[in-house]
Amino acid sequence: MMKLMLAPNLVTGQHWINVLAAAGVQCEMHNRYLNGALGDIPADQCAPELWLADERDEILARRLIDAARQGPAADAPAWRCGQCGESLEAQFTVCWQCGTPRDPLDG
Repeated sequence: MMKLMLAPNLVTGQHWINVLAAAGVQCEMHNRYLNGALGDIPADQCAPELWLADERDEILARRLIDAARQGPAADAPAWRCGQCGESLEAQFTVCWQCGTPRDPLDG
């Protein structure tokens, strides 16, 4: 395992893990429950950490997280769910209607 990075908070860290999982990159979050120790333990030691299962995925993982930080381009097109046909805005990666992940080829 290899430490990839610190997440600013649990929600963002979990989002990044979901982004990586959708691309087939295995990742774990450590320090998930250390927020309660903040003050007794230095803040930099309480932050959620993302750990890659395979260090060969580091470059891909960093690219995916950078893209997730930026979000879709302002002019990115909506997409249609291949399962239920629901129309969704570009920032959604999973259909809110049926829970089907966005096909990377959808546009």
